[in-house]
Amino acid sequence: MTLQARVREVDDPIGMLVLIHGRGADENDLFPLFDILDPDGRLVGVCPRGPLELPPGGAHWYVVREVGYPGPETFFPTFERASRWLDETVAQYGLGFDSVILGGFSQGCVMTYALAFAAGRPAPAGVLALSGFIPTVEGFELDLTKETRVAIGHGTYDPIIEVGWGRDAHRRLSEAGADVTYTEYPLPHAIDPGYAQELQVWIKTLLEERGPGPR
Repeated sequence: MTLQARVREVDDPIGMLVLIHGRGADENDLFPLFDILDPDGRLVGVCPRGPLELPPGGAHWYVVREVGYPGPETFFPTFERASRWLDETVAQYGLGFDSVILGGFSQGCVMTYALAFAAGRPAPAGVLALSGFIPTVEGFELDLTKETRVAIGHGTYDPIIEVGWGRDAHRRLSEAGADVTYTEYPLPHAIDPGYAQELQVWIKTLLEERGPGPR
């Protein structure tokens, strides 16, 4: 079974930007960010919907057992389903993963890390990791040495996923040799609009350095 998704189509796309929502939201939550992150419409924009319906409502990616440690009984089925969906969606547009940017907020950030850095999965061109953590799940292998550019943003006063998780991801990825940009902003569990503007420049630079079209 594939995932439900909302798509922003563009003319002659040179790549794809996937934005994955957080716990209890849906595929509409991050959709307005496409016009901020990619105002020139160079990337197909795709927002998938989490496959789980859990209390207190909305869509979810996994059961929260403990921050940092998603419940394996829901994490693994979701990861497999999301992997298949992502592979099919990228192929549908005739793109390679070196023209894909994966991004997510909160639970969506966790799934972004999983899809980008799972051992054996193709490396995307870039990762936008907002207010989340690199997941630890027994039996789930990560490869943080992939050549993927990463931008991490986290609110210093986040009471849901404490900022230490963002700092830990920054440290681990940097030690693995990744090209990481790390930013904190004086907010709780939220995306800073000013940081979104910075990410617009980050994406534009990544696209310009990557070249004019799919490879």
